[in-house]
Amino acid sequence: MTIRWMLPMLGLALAGLLVFAPSNAAEKGDMVSAELGKEVPNFALKDTFGKEFKLSEFKGKTIVLEWVNQGCPVSKGAHKKKIMQDTYAKYAGKEVIWLGIDTTAGAQPEKNRVYAAEMGIAFPILHDTDGKVGRMFGAKTTPHMFVIDKSGKLAYTGAIDDQGKTNYVAAALDDLLAGRTVGTPKTDPYGCSVKYPKD
Repeated sequence: MTIRWMLPMLGLALAGLLVFAPSNAAEKGDMVSAELGKEVPNFALKDTFGKEFKLSEFKGKTIVLEWVNQGCPVSKGAHKKKIMQDTYAKYAGKEVIWLGIDTTAGAQPEKNRVYAAEMGIAFPILHDTDGKVGRMFGAKTTPHMFVIDKSGKLAYTGAIDDQGKTNYVAAALDDLLAGRTVGTPKTDPYGCSVKYPKD
């Protein structure tokens, strides 16, 4: 009787392990970092209107991520000069997706909604309220730019430009759209430090 009783219990225990194993794996997967030359982990964030955007929904397209903070004079200065907006507009018709991401502690969607309207920003600004996506990418500054190629791999990380003539993001996009490897895949980002939410 004891053996007959233990076998079903053992089966239930094994089933429980099978049920929980994928969940734990998924949780560990969420902590994977985005690395240059490797496939970027999926993430989901909501924009200033509450609409959810998933990275996976843009599969097969080139994606630009821009870390923003309207309280940062460098990030705001780039928007005032229309550097981001003009670069976005240049490639918008070439299946290039541009997403702003705000990881700033206490950032408010309604304020970013107004800011986007004032600055003429046509691309979505997503809110990384717990800082997980920023930490996943290792975002250091506002702005900090990332370009993901059509295969979902991180192809560029760094600054928008050299604060002079060279627009690194535009150069990376030109290379990718021409089927070339990005000539300068990494540069040092500049700007204000990302003000991450506290854990």
